[in-house]
Amino acid sequence: MLLTSAESSKLLKKLKSEYDALRDKENASATFLASVGEDPESVRPKYDYTETKMQLNALSLQIRKLKHAVNLFNTTTVIPEYGITIDEMLVLIPQLSAEKGKLAEMASRLPKAREPQGYGRPSNIIDYRYVNYDLDTVNKDLSEVTDELSKAQLALDRINHTEKFEVDL
Repeated sequence: MLLTSAESSKLLKKLKSEYDALRDKENASATFLASVGEDPESVRPKYDYTETKMQLNALSLQIRKLKHAVNLFNTTTVIPEYGITIDEMLVLIPQLSAEKGKLAEMASRLPKAREPQGYGRPSNIIDYRYVNYDLDTVNKDLSEVTDELSKAQLALDRINHTEKFEVDL
């Protein structure tokens, strides 16, 4: 079966949902209560341990095969715009996001801000906190990192929605 990464993600969610539903059904029907004097056969839920085990094992195998195929795809598929594999891009994007967050915080600071006085520290002295960097440079870097992050995310999305790989399910 040929799938894109986006399609495989949807299929993986479906398989996991089927697995979880079957486990829930098994948990609900593997045991049951019958009151004293009640015929247990009249309240026995339909449950076949062997059949359920086979179905769970089959779903587990499909999930494993699909995850393995995605991992192989991620470690071997190069994103042309960056010359790195998808798994490297999956590390780069959070790094860019962290850098963007740091720069956004730095860019939001005022060049000079009055420092609030702490509890139990009454004083007539007013402290000011000054930035120790060039705000224009930080704003320029923030813009560049934001653009680079968007570009990286779009490149990854493009690959995930267009490139197909084989999955033997």
